[in-house]
Amino acid sequence: MDKIIVEQLAPTGSLRAAINLGNFLLVTDKAQNGDPIGVSPDMASAIAKRLGVPVKFVPMATPGEISDTANQDIWDIGNIGAEPKRAEVMDFTAAYAEIQSTYLVPAGSPIQRIEDVDKEGVRIAVSARSAYDLWLDRNIKNAELCRAEGIEASFKLFVDEGMEVLAGLRPRLIDDVKRLDGARILEGQFSSVQQAVGCGKGRSEAAAFLKEFVEEAKRSGFVGERIKAHGVEGRLSVAPLS
Repeated sequence: MDKIIVEQLAPTGSLRAAINLGNFLLVTDKAQNGDPIGVSPDMASAIAKRLGVPVKFVPMATPGEISDTANQDIWDIGNIGAEPKRAEVMDFTAAYAEIQSTYLVPAGSPIQRIEDVDKEGVRIAVSARSAYDLWLDRNIKNAELCRAEGIEASFKLFVDEGMEVLAGLRPRLIDDVKRLDGARILEGQFSSVQQAVGCGKGRSEAAAFLKEFVEEAKRSGFVGERIKAHGVEGRLSVAPLS
């Protein structure tokens, strides 16, 4: 392994991997020592193994916390959805996995299609600074985005305030729709969250290594195997090769 890459990605002797605990598809459990378990931690562990260093997980409650701390020397890689706003402070690989983002509407809603959502008078409950919130912030022109801190909080906001739409990851909305009589999930998607590996800006050799690693992980079947091992098949998909 190139010494420069190891120095850029593991300056403390360990690979400090920031893991978004809020993504229930990528972090599915917790070990007895508190370490996260799931596809995202597995990707970080595999990267550390390739570098020849131990992994040290840095749990974060939300993806926004990871991007906020990109310049604070808290972590070396951050596993979150790649978004243009986050790319201002992080260099991302191509996605290794994808998750559909769509909408849920309450019983009796006149909204039938994704295209019907962006209208005056429509309030969309959304988890603040999630990858799909960042997409909505760039693309919603007429509806009102109403943010809450976390996925469960956005569901509560949607219900308590009688909002017209709840935005979220399709796998989570499949669970949420069971909690609300008559609610529906709209067909299709408004975006897909591109789960990737990021590192701080200015580490060109490290960024190139991570991009190559992710492509190999998809091509070799490693990502697909991890998805299957953690029981999230059908909800989390291997991203296409770039």
